[in-house]
Amino acid sequence: MLFHVRMDVKIPRDLPPDEVAAILAREKAYSQDLQRRGTWRHIWRIAGQYSNVSIFDVSGNDELHAILSGLPLFPFMNIEVQPLLRHPSAIRDDDS
Repeated sequence: MLFHVRMDVKIPRDLPPDEVAAILAREKAYSQDLQRRGTWRHIWRIAGQYSNVSIFDVSGNDELHAILSGLPLFPFMNIEVQPLLRHPSAIRDDDS
């Protein structure tokens, strides 16, 4: 099942820089592992914001929730999720 996920990040300004660096390093490793496995299919940065739009390919709501809540930046995120369905006019077979 495909999901469109928007993540807006707000790291507190008073968080120590070394703690922020450690969180960001864990976040990068976690997200890149999911991308390599094909679970996190696409990720795009939104210009001018600390936000991204991503496409996840998971078995359902429970798996997506587990993945998102496992993000090291999860405590600092506002997340919006929209399930996606194949459009009847789509010409590619690999987008479902």
